[in-house]
Parts: sequence; C-alpha cells; structure tokens
Amino acid sequence: MFTGIVQGMARVIGCEQDNGIMHLELDLPAAHAEQLALGASVAINGTCLTITEFNGTRVTFDVIDTSLELTNLGQLTLGDQVNFERAARIGDEIGGHLMSGHILCQAEIIDISSEGNNCSIRFATPKEAAAYLLPKGFVGLNGCSLTLVDVDAESFSISLIPETLKQTTFGLLEIGDRVNLEVDPQTQAVVDSVQRYMALNQPSTC
Repeated sequence: MFTGIVQGMARVIGCEQDNGIMHLELDLPAAHAEQLALGASVAINGTCLTITEFNGTRVTFDVIDTSLELTNLGQLTLGDQVNFERAARIGDEIGGHLMSGHILCQAEIIDISSEGNNCSIRFATPKEAAAYLLPKGFVGLNGCSLTLVDVDAESFSISLIPETLKQTTFGLLEIGDRVNLEVDPQTQAVVDSVQRYMALNQPSTC
C-alpha cells in the first residue's frame, strides 16, 4: 500500500521494451535507495511496480503490456522524470490517503493556470472515472494524493502548492500531457455498491 505522499522524482536511465515488457531502470535519490530488496513494491507515477534488480541507486522494474497500455509509463523516454513512493510500512504516518497503486485510467491536462503561488490544473474527465470524482474528494494523480477542487461532467481541477510543484513532476507537465489516475478505493466501493443495489432493485416494467 501507498500513502500518495510522493517522496521525490527519479530519472529514467533505461526503458527497453522486449516482447511486450518494458525493462524500466531508474536512478533514485541516494536518500531513498537504502534497504532496497528484490520483490519490494515501489509506486512509479502511482503505478505499483516490483523491484527486479538494483545496484546502488539504480533500480529496475519489469512493466507488463497491460500496465504499458493503461498508464503513461509506456510513453517514458530516457532522461524523463517520474514520481516515486516506496511502499508504506506499519507505523508510517498516512499523510495522504491509502492507495493501492492500481491505476484506473489516464487523464489529460486541458488547462494550467498560475496566480501568485497558486497553481491550478484542469483535466478532462475520463468516462471510466466520472462516477468516482466528487468535489472535495480524493484522487491519486501520478501517485500524488490530491483533493478535487472543482468537478463537472466534462472536467475536474486540482490546486497545487509550491512544495508539490517542486517535489513532483507536476511542475514539469504541460497541456496535453496525460497523468495516471487512481480513484479513492473507499469512494469506489461505495459508488459501485450503490449502483449494484439500484440495478437489482429497479421496479419491473412488466
């Protein structure tokens, strides 16, 4: 599990694809490359990946075809920066909200506006996520736990403080870029349960 509090950015130093799998190699900041282990989970742009090899600050993951299609990891090139968060441990502070690292879809940036120290980013609402995006609710975007500011049928927005822009890739993104989206699992469970209940209890038209 993850908390949605991104620990920093890592640089892509390898992204070779072979028979539907990408061998993704990242250079982690030294402070976050301690006590690594084969099989450990790390969220990369919010996507839960498994460490397959490591040497110092260099860490390798295998990204399967499903993840390449569903997330923005398949669009990475050498030198790109990605958000990372190592898996939460029992006793860690949960500063964001619990996240699984299972991406639902991608959302495209349609507007970026800044005023003073405030930055607002608006995204087109993906059809598959629309039911789960609620005003003041939580959403995971490229691994960041964020609060939704404004939501309508076509789009939604978030506001970012300078520290978030500094510590994550959000300060590098542009209009047209796509970010990985994970909905709040509690919201998803409630919405799905209500929809199933309503579908099963619709009055008969016979």
